[in-house]
Amino acid sequence: MADVERGNQSDVTEFILRGFRILYPFQIGPFVLVLLTYFTTVAGNTLIIVTILVDRGLHTPMYFFLGNLSFLDIWYTSNIVPKMLQGFLAKKGVVISFSGCVTQLYIFGSQAATEILLLTVMAYDRYLAICNPLRYTALMNARVCVELASCSWLGGFLFNPVIMAWIYRLRFCGPNEIDHFFCDFMPLVKLSCSDTHLITLAAFLLSSTATLVPFLLTLTSYAFIIMAIVKNPSSTGRRKAFSTCTSHLIVVSTFYGALAMVYMVPTASTAINLNKIFSLLYSLVTPLLNPLVYSLRNKDVNDALRTMASRLLDFRRR
Repeated sequence: MADVERGNQSDVTEFILRGFRILYPFQIGPFVLVLLTYFTTVAGNTLIIVTILVDRGLHTPMYFFLGNLSFLDIWYTSNIVPKMLQGFLAKKGVVISFSGCVTQLYIFGSQAATEILLLTVMAYDRYLAICNPLRYTALMNARVCVELASCSWLGGFLFNPVIMAWIYRLRFCGPNEIDHFFCDFMPLVKLSCSDTHLITLAAFLLSSTATLVPFLLTLTSYAFIIMAIVKNPSSTGRRKAFSTCTSHLIVVSTFYGALAMVYMVPTASTAINLNKIFSLLYSLVTPLLNPLVYSLRNKDVNDALRTMASRLLDFRRR
């Protein structure tokens, strides 16, 4: 109905996602690889969520935020991967309605903003745990955890509704092929026959602020963490803390680095495929790495997984 109502404003009511058209002759290999990555991501993050819920020993602020991140990553990849998989098998691209395209873009942008805020909250949580251990329990109580998580989700999904409404008012006269595997902002706006300078500037300022401020807060938290670790007299404690800190920074750097490269790479046609590769990093690779880096390499989580597995085996033997 929405697309019919747009008929007076726009000649285009649907778009074609071109995806990785260059890979079409080798479609089976990329299709299977992405499918396996998607299943592994969903399975790994689901396992983390179930483990945190079942094991009372993991009912702590750190694992509460990890559970939120895992839930977000499942939703994050599920918003993009189905159309990507369909694109590997469709020689002429994947058709998506205008409203479906804007909806996918809104969900993607909201999820990315939520992940940025959650990563910032998780860095702050580790800062309090390492730099203020005596006050940690009082400062990061259950109420504060719920408030921080809620603010991350609400802040993420209130991040770009104005931009989405603005996009919905743009005129699209054709062509209607989006040279990407999902509805991203720049590839979509480039197709508009309206003046897009103002919306592009507004989106840039909004996204830059929403990304740069949390990134600086995250870096500041880890800088204080590293200084506290260096001052730790225990070599074992330093190694454990450095290992955890380094792993977290790898994920944060991959996510922010890919986001930065996508919007810093020139928009020339020669850079389009490179842009898609960087988009894969934060839409597919980071959600896969998160359960491995943040949880599965953690001794507490591994112990909880072994306990849960032994309970399941005992239950099956009865």
